Parts: sequence; structure tokens; C-alpha cells
Amino acid sequence: MTALAVAGASLRRMLRDRTALFFVVLLPVLVIAIIGTVVRNPGGFRIGVVSAQASGQPLAGTLVDDLGATGPVHLQSDEQTARTALRRGELDAVVLIPTGLEAALLRGHDVVIPVLAGGAESTQGAVRSAVSAAVARHAERIQAAAFAARKTGSTVAEQLPRATALQRITPRITVSTENVASGSNYLPLGFGYSAPTMLVLFVFINALAGGATVVQNRQLGIYGRALAAPVRASDLVLGESLFYLTFSLLQSALIIGTGSLLFGVSWGNLPAAIALVVTWALVGTGAGMLSGAAFKTPDQASAMGPVIGIAFAMLGGCMWPLEIVPDKVRILGHVTPHAWAVDAWITVLSRAGGVADIATNLAVLAGFAVGMLALASVLLQRRLSS
Repeated sequence: MTALAVAGASLRRMLRDRTALFFVVLLPVLVIAIIGTVVRNPGGFRIGVVSAQASGQPLAGTLVDDLGATGPVHLQSDEQTARTALRRGELDAVVLIPTGLEAALLRGHDVVIPVLAGGAESTQGAVRSAVSAAVARHAERIQAAAFAARKTGSTVAEQLPRATALQRITPRITVSTENVASGSNYLPLGFGYSAPTMLVLFVFINALAGGATVVQNRQLGIYGRALAAPVRASDLVLGESLFYLTFSLLQSALIIGTGSLLFGVSWGNLPAAIALVVTWALVGTGAGMLSGAAFKTPDQASAMGPVIGIAFAMLGGCMWPLEIVPDKVRILGHVTPHAWAVDAWITVLSRAGGVADIATNLAVLAGFAVGMLALASVLLQRRLSS
């Protein structure tokens, strides 16, 4: 009960601090919005095709193949899923293949193919050009087959194989486009990138800065007066640990809720996401307790904590993917817990990973948490005893 009382008192004190609430509540939301809006595809484009509408239509299937010639195509199960991926910034455009494409083309009717585009205007222009080129190549075969059908009195379907064969052997000048970003294992761009990385960043930074509260309690003699009662130093340490754990989980829940409700972020496999959030909250708990035990003044904790947190975040891939940095920097980044957490989010969000897929990352993060908590407990109990 003593530990719970200590945790409750610390949590109430934090909730009354308006400055702390700004850094805990408002700043993460602002940063997620800014980075999610700015961070887009650095080059190339990603086209999604709603494949369910093309089932049973050979001509629609060949159109998908023509679109694939411009770069890898991401097949989508339905229009709603495709629109969600486009809104999240995971795709730059979506091609909606009409249900009656096959019948309309074979009857010689015009067909309109809707294209949903997002992102910058320059990206939209590039996507429109690529889609138009693929559709034009597809239309060449249909038009040639229709011309031959009129001359021979046959049908478009009968002449289509011959038109396709002639198109393959006819000399032509082509422009090849390679999408170098489509095979990336990075986190999704847009808000899908900013939300999980900012969760890693702010939980750790705010926990480090929150160590100032523990330092202040030591200086004001609050712990000393508590120890004068029948309260053990271990109860105070446990109480502060529970406070930091609760604080880290609340910070994580806020970012997850904001990302889901305001920015449409999908957090992947639920058990894996929960395991990762809880483990990272334990890392934040260890960081906050170690900050409170190691720094001598509240100003040191408030000033140095964010600096250390940002440095770790930069090394660990919160600001940019570690795949784009030199190998030595990537290796150095994994000295920090941030790199292991970001790698785990990449696995969960970009590779549809589950708990088993991030088991190593969770084990390493748990090791960081246990190590920091053990060191913080020893230091803090020594300071309280002295």
C-alpha cells in the first residue's frame, strides 16, 4: 500500500504541472502531425491496384501486368483498404479496375479507369504519367484486335492473341522506370512513420526529464521524512517505479490513440504491439528511475535528460531509418534500446510480424529495462540511506 501511495502522489503532482503536460500531451501530437505530413516518399512512386474487382477478367489481369512493368504493384483486397493505405501515405496512387472492364472492351466501348492519387503534385503527375503509359500500351492491343475484327468479320476476343503476339515483336522505344523505394523495409511513410517512432522518442525523453521529480523529492527531504515513519526505502523505490511505469503506459496510450483516431495509423498485430508497448514502458521506467538516482539537481535532470534522449533517438533510428546510415553508425545505434524498439516496430508494421518475430528485440529491451532498474534501485537506496 505504501508503494501505491507514493506512486499516486507522484502521478497527481505530475498532472498538476502544466509544463509537464505540454511535453507529455501536446508536443508529441504536434510532432507526429508535422513529421507525418513532411515525411513522404523520397523518390519513385508506389501504385496500389484493387485486384478483387479484376477477378475472372483476363484483360484486367493483363492490365495489372502492364502496370507492373512500371514498377512493383501493391495489390489491394478492396477499395476501402486501398483508400486507407493511400491516406496513411503507404501508397502514392490507387488504380480502381472497373468490374465490367472485360465486357466493355470486347464490345468496343470506352472504359474509364479511376485513379486515386495522394501526396505532392509532382508525385501525382509522375503517377498519372506512369499509369497512362501502362493503360495506353494495354489499349494498343485492344485497338489492334478491334481493327482486325472489323476487317475479318471476327470478334475482338478472337483477334486479341494475334494482336498481343504482334505487339511483342514490334520494335518500339520504351522508357523504363525503377521504383527504388518500393521494396523498402522501413516503417511506412507519413503518419505510419511518425507515430511509432515518436512513441519511442517521447516515452524515453519524458521519463528521463521526469527524473527531476525524484531529485527534487530528495532535496526537499520528502523521502527523509517518509523514512522517519515505518516505511522502508525499498517501498519508496517501488512506488516511484510504479509511477514511471504508469506514466510511460499513459504516454504510450495517448500516442497510440492519437495516431489511430486522428491520423488513421494501424498498429499491426495486437499482441505484438501490446508486448512492445509494455516492454518499452519498462525501459522508460528504468530510464526515469536512473535519471532520478544519478543526477544531483533537478535542473541537471531537466536539461540533460532530453539531450541524452534525443542523442539516443538519433542513433537509434527515430529521426531517420538506420538502413540509410553507414554500417558503423548502424552498429553503434544498436547500443541504444531505441534501435531495437524501432526495429521491432518495423517488423510489426511493415512485415506483419507477431510476438515470435520480435522475441529477440523484446528480450534485448527487457535486458535494458532490468539493467537500468537494478542500477537505479541500488543508487537510489544508497542515497536514501545516506
